[in-house]
Amino acid sequence: MAFLRPADLAREHGISPQTVRNHERDGLLPAADRTASGHRRYGARHAAALRAYRALVPAHGYAEAATIMRAVTAGRLEEALAAVDRGHAELLRDRGTLHTVGEVLIRLGSASDRSLGGSSDRPSDGSSGGPGWRARRGLTAPFTIGELARRLGVSVATVRTWEKAGVLSPERRSDTSHRVYGADDVRDAELAHFLRRGGYPLAVIATVVRQIRAAGDTRALEAALDDWRGRVAARGRAMLTAAALLSDYLALEEATASVAG
Repeated sequence: MAFLRPADLAREHGISPQTVRNHERDGLLPAADRTASGHRRYGARHAAALRAYRALVPAHGYAEAATIMRAVTAGRLEEALAAVDRGHAELLRDRGTLHTVGEVLIRLGSASDRSLGGSSDRPSDGSSGGPGWRARRGLTAPFTIGELARRLGVSVATVRTWEKAGVLSPERRSDTSHRVYGADDVRDAELAHFLRRGGYPLAVIATVVRQIRAAGDTRALEAALDDWRGRVAARGRAMLTAAALLSDYLALEEATASVAG
């Protein structure tokens, strides 16, 4: 059986031997065998694990990639698969948001409807609308700040930060002064959450949201969506590659365990 040194594994990925040793220390690779003098001896399973981890990073990010590999090397496969599923679910949500915002752009570009504030979004008399209107928007009632935060999976403090940045401008109840978020506010918050995951600063997001509210120049929104479409497509491809390499590693581990047994 041919053994590999840290430098051998490192060379394939353009990283340092110390990085390979750090990955092993951090549980991202199986523990290496040792020579009588204490030198590490890696094999095909370690090479496969490193390939899988390196592929998981662009697919799921450093933190989740580490979570997945630590769970795999520790034998907690269900935990690893759950983390993989979270990434796929988030990507699916992003695709859905892209579709929704794309429809908004089409509507903004329509000569027959230049505003998002038309009758399908908010009643013309400025009221909150009846149950039928709210049902069409997927809402049963205006949201409180806590309900909106839970819907998005963010903290209440984050929602308040978006408001301070001008991303959100909720109305307030006349009797309690509590914030209330209607359908348009939910739309703005979902778009803000989406663009924040894409790495856009709050100042840019606030500008984009104001453009949507005013149905003005949407070039900034179109550019952001085009960029994010590319990121979503690249991440989808990266997930396919990572899944294949992770499967290869798991198959090799099963084969090794079978021979050892």
